Amino acid sequence: MRESRAAATSEGLEARVAELEAALVTARHRADAARKRADAALAAERARAAEALAAERTRAEEAIAERDRLRDAYRHLQLEVELARRRLVVAKAERVDTQQLELEFAAKLRELDALAGGLPGAEGPEVAHPDDPSTGKPRKPSRPTGRRKLADLDLPEERIELVDPALEGTTPRAGTEDSFKLAWRRAGYVRLAIARVKYKVGTGDAATLATTERPAELLARSIAAPSLLAHIASDKLCDGLPLHRQEDRFARLGVRIDRGSMSRWLEDLGMSVGATVVAAMRGDALAHAFCIATDATGVLVQPIPSGDKQRRACTRGHYFVQIADADHVFFEYTAKETSASVGELFRGFAGYVQADAKSVYDLLFKPPDQRPPPPDGEADEAVRLEVGCWAHARRKFWEAAITKDPVAREALARIMRIFQLDRSWRKQPAAEIKALRDLHLRPHTDAFFAWAEVEYERVRDQRGLLRTALGYVHRQRGPLTRFYDDGRLRLDNNASERALRRVAVGRKAWMFVGSDDHAQAAGNLMTLIASARLHGLDPEAYLRDLIRVLPHWPRERFLELCPRDWRATRATLDPVELERELGPLTVPPLPSSEQPAAR
Repeated sequence: MRESRAAATSEGLEARVAELEAALVTARHRADAARKRADAALAAERARAAEALAAERTRAEEAIAERDRLRDAYRHLQLEVELARRRLVVAKAERVDTQQLELEFAAKLRELDALAGGLPGAEGPEVAHPDDPSTGKPRKPSRPTGRRKLADLDLPEERIELVDPALEGTTPRAGTEDSFKLAWRRAGYVRLAIARVKYKVGTGDAATLATTERPAELLARSIAAPSLLAHIASDKLCDGLPLHRQEDRFARLGVRIDRGSMSRWLEDLGMSVGATVVAAMRGDALAHAFCIATDATGVLVQPIPSGDKQRRACTRGHYFVQIADADHVFFEYTAKETSASVGELFRGFAGYVQADAKSVYDLLFKPPDQRPPPPDGEADEAVRLEVGCWAHARRKFWEAAITKDPVAREALARIMRIFQLDRSWRKQPAAEIKALRDLHLRPHTDAFFAWAEVEYERVRDQRGLLRTALGYVHRQRGPLTRFYDDGRLRLDNNASERALRRVAVGRKAWMFVGSDDHAQAAGNLMTLIASARLHGLDPEAYLRDLIRVLPHWPRERFLELCPRDWRATRATLDPVELERELGPLTVPPLPSSEQPAAR
């Protein structure tokens, strides 16, 4: 009995142990499953946290990049505002303290000077102050100071003698004490009476009257004589006096001239000289010029009135200036500033063209087989070489140097030395200039472009004025070194900009031109005025003589009347005939040994 109970108890214990072990295994499985679920949940939570953290980091990086971009844009806008402020408020001239640049980059400039070698008869380029005796050169003549000596001027003199009423007649005179003042005698109208003599031809009832023929005139139906036409044209297009102010001034002088009449006179006059003298000048320049420098500026053109009486805004045309060596200056009007317009201006010219890097000029320098066919079907086979402008390159570094950027300032110092060297031999013959440039200037330009390439790679991906300046010289290296081809080529195109300044100053007064035809006529007159100034002629006196002579001159000899050749031509004319406003004029024969001003 006891054994049976013990066996039953043992079996119960074993069953209980097995049950407990099974429960333990189940609990372990449940714990493992719970732990796995917890681990999975934790891993998922960690993954979600990591993803959230990565997203936050990405957003933070994007925010930082956006902040940096906005900061760069803000700094860029600040530079543009400062640049505009300097040009509008401070000064338009691109001035820089050259002495400060000399001190700031003294070591680098000495290194470049040593690389370029010494100039003949000098220790280096003339960079010191003109009053510094270390340059070894005579001082430049200083500007006169104090009261000028009016007695030495070649002027008409009127003498006013002042006497002392108390001493005059009672005391002998002992001389005079002379002093001088400048006076002005106001000019005005002169009525020009033209008396054409009548002759009685025949006798008795068969007698008739014969009247002397009218003399040849440029504007036959105008009441204005050559001197008045020249005066109106010179006042407007040389001195910038608009026609409405001239109208008011003429009214004060006693005879009112309507501005509409003056406008028509100038248009007829401009078209007449454009088809004769200016056309001959242009043909001479395109055929014989060595280098033509060009630039452009805009001008407002008054819209043509329409029947609906609606007000319309002015359109924008463009004046191109072309300076052909030291012979002629042209102002050509185009309604659009396009490559096709530029191509027409230079059609047939083969040689050097100096211009800025504007895209409208690219057509000029393409090979003839790569140019688009012209509208008239006549292809331009002329080959032209581009000459760059170092003044444009310097201007971009000057703009970048507003923030005292050391790279931009170093560029200004290097370009300053290039100009100083070239200025030191400017008065030498062209062949000697070329030799001196190759020997002493080429090391400077080679070092400049090598340095600019390195700096450009550093800022290639950065937006700003410095990248623009370095990119300009990087792309324009060929044109900027073209001046090494010939000593007659210049480093800069400043002459064109100076010529255009007269248009820019004038349009502030006369505001706009009446039409495309008026613009072309004004350009022809400005051509003669600018060329006259180029050759030291008084523009008004030259225009007066030209208007007087042109109706009598042979068509094939119009070039003799251009400002370049006018002094020689004028010397062959009868001064008495030339002085008359109207009447016959003897045209001197062309010497058989000379050609009609061909070059």
